[in-house]
Amino acid sequence: MHHDNRIPPAPDASTAPDGGTRRSRTGSVLSEAAVGAPCWVSLTARDLTTAQRFYGAVMGWRFRPAKLGEQFSVATAHGDPVAGVGAIASSLQIAAAWTPYFAVLSADETVSRVRERGGTTAVGPIPFPNGRAALLSDRDGAVFGIWEGEILTSWRSEVHSAPAWLRLRTRDAFDAAIFYGEVLDWACGRPECCEVLYEQDEVVVYSGGRPAARLSSGAVEADPDPAVRPHWQVHFTVPDVEACVRATAENGGHVVDQDLHARPPWATLRDSDGAQFRVVAGETGTPAQPRA
Repeated sequence: MHHDNRIPPAPDASTAPDGGTRRSRTGSVLSEAAVGAPCWVSLTARDLTTAQRFYGAVMGWRFRPAKLGEQFSVATAHGDPVAGVGAIASSLQIAAAWTPYFAVLSADETVSRVRERGGTTAVGPIPFPNGRAALLSDRDGAVFGIWEGEILTSWRSEVHSAPAWLRLRTRDAFDAAIFYGEVLDWACGRPECCEVLYEQDEVVVYSGGRPAARLSSGAVEADPDPAVRPHWQVHFTVPDVEACVRATAENGGHVVDQDLHARPPWATLRDSDGAQFRVVAGETGTPAQPRA
């Protein structure tokens, strides 16, 4: 089966999730509490070896080959898959970046909803061995992916040990909540869908009773700095933020911002290719979500 290499590496699931299930259009098993929730993150890098060296030093990740070919790998922590890495930024002449994926029951239907509401489709939906994926952007230009298919058990948002969480920096969080709510079935009233609450001027998305994403206003759509334009920011929980900051500087990265005295401490980092992400202090199994 042919795979379009223009899309960042999608979830590399080998087993279906446990717990309550619902079938996607492809017949794959979907977690009851996963519809519309984050289910994976992928890094579009310039060079696979360079990316593995950087994240191995900064995050302590190990890597194994992905099913998509020699340009791709899967990052693991304590043996569990954390993220996909694809060395395709140079060939596509695009910036290195982290991309979140959201679980959906029908990729085709979701893509249609995005287009109807002013968003755009970059790639897909395209088939993978265990599902289908598409790369999209919302109407303010923030890039995200969708995934119809099996979801890794370790990546279910309602599980304590989900390795990452997300924040959307957007022009208007409430307008974005309407867009994503209609596209991803947030707050649809069904038990398997995400809940949406408004907390202290932010929109907070809950899956299985736990925060999975936050949406905040203030991004400037036309700003030349990609960190200021609307974008999804990936947050990883780490045991030692200060150690990540040191390792970033020692391995060709850049510290964008940090507050080591916050509770919990955090730092916004850029890897050696310029892809931005954030690390937040927290124990394994207790994702920390500061307002910073």
